[in-house]
Amino acid sequence: MFEHIKDENNNFKNLINGEWISSASGKFIDINSPLDNSLLGRVPAMTQEEVNIAIETAKEAQKKWRNITLNEKVEILYKSADILLENIDELSELMMMEIAKDRKSCRSEVSRTADLIRFTADSAKNLSGESIPGDSFPGAKNNKVSIVRREPLGVVLAISPFNYPINLSASKIAPALMVGNSVVLKPATQGSLSGLCLARIFEEAGVPKGVLNTVTGRGSEIGDYVTTHKGINFINFTGSTGIGARISKITSMVPLLMELGGKDAAIVLEDADLELTASNIVAGGYSYSGQRCTAVKRILVVDKVADKLIEKIKENMAKLTVGNPLEKDADVVPLISTKAADFVYGLIEEAKEKGADLVVGGKREGNLIYPTLIDNVTTDMRLAWEEPFGPVIPIIRVKDKDEAIEIANKSEYGLQGAVFTQNINDAFYIADKLEVGTVQINNKTERGPDNFPFLGVKSSGMGTQGIKYSLESMSRPKATIINLSIK
Repeated sequence: MFEHIKDENNNFKNLINGEWISSASGKFIDINSPLDNSLLGRVPAMTQEEVNIAIETAKEAQKKWRNITLNEKVEILYKSADILLENIDELSELMMMEIAKDRKSCRSEVSRTADLIRFTADSAKNLSGESIPGDSFPGAKNNKVSIVRREPLGVVLAISPFNYPINLSASKIAPALMVGNSVVLKPATQGSLSGLCLARIFEEAGVPKGVLNTVTGRGSEIGDYVTTHKGINFINFTGSTGIGARISKITSMVPLLMELGGKDAAIVLEDADLELTASNIVAGGYSYSGQRCTAVKRILVVDKVADKLIEKIKENMAKLTVGNPLEKDADVVPLISTKAADFVYGLIEEAKEKGADLVVGGKREGNLIYPTLIDNVTTDMRLAWEEPFGPVIPIIRVKDKDEAIEIANKSEYGLQGAVFTQNINDAFYIADKLEVGTVQINNKTERGPDNFPFLGVKSSGMGTQGIKYSLESMSRPKATIINLSIK
């Protein structure tokens, strides 16, 4: 099914106006596996001229797509979910090689994405307008009625990250299509092969030519160009806070939906169920090597129970599997790049130099950082504040819940937080004061289910995702006012 999206030399192509087109300039970007550095394929390093064609094509195609009936769109999305599952083996294998995620998690991502696509189609059926009588406002006459319906925005630029190349591409594409937009998908370079395969699935499912187009290339050459292009009407971005901030700065009068970085804190009070807490912290902090925006990235624990909690965490960490997912179903796998591993290891070393105590881990083999737990981290250490995007969790000891809240809220990030306690009043007290988009009570920080609202505040994002919320974000209300003649 994916044969004709690449040539005999394993050079992949981009989907433009219903055709799979190779690089016009003959320039490509190598995609190597983080697992063994093998060459998986090459993607076109598109020029600004090629990007312009993709966007203009999407703009023209959207004029027809917006008028396709809702039922037809639903059928296309349902079919794409079916095709996705039919190709779960090949996609999972590709993802594992391209982003170093274990096979089980790759399969889970594909099946979860199929569910997301179907639920998006179903949810779009329930999007409805309203009629508003004029005389419901004080002093207004009763001869006006406003008929409000939802309209598409136009061309949606979907920029997806490396860590969930199928799920976080589909979560942008599916709602955009259902409300009548066309889409230009720009996948992360590492993850672009998976993204191109997803585009092929939507094409096979019946998305008309030009309605979904893909662009690949170097950010230095086309990044600013595509985000500031006059043909783009909405940008849905998942990635680093630094790039998100740049997009926000250089764009003008274009609505943005952004999922950015996080420094999610697990706040542990003295009455917490420590078995439950430890298992959640380990699962939340180390799965896929912590390369998730919602990973547990620091523990703020009341000092009275810190030692007991550490022992429980160590017991759970001993059960983690570490290594190459080609060889075993590992929880902790090589990081996405040497640069990422250098950054994580640097945070660990700096904390140790400043007096933090290494409890577990701290070992590195190439891009593989072993699961690491560091105690007595203080607020003058980078690890207390910077997002590692790796398998390291710092422990910051606090005297009470108010100190935990204070430290949590000093972060530039505000994605999620977790509270572990058996006192419901304390749970809601902390949840009310945390400056985050979501608070988990007695559970690890995590995304989903996908129909829940998902958002970050401060440097963690802009706008609200989640299926219903994404549908609403990528459409707008339009009012038509009927003026009645009343005698």
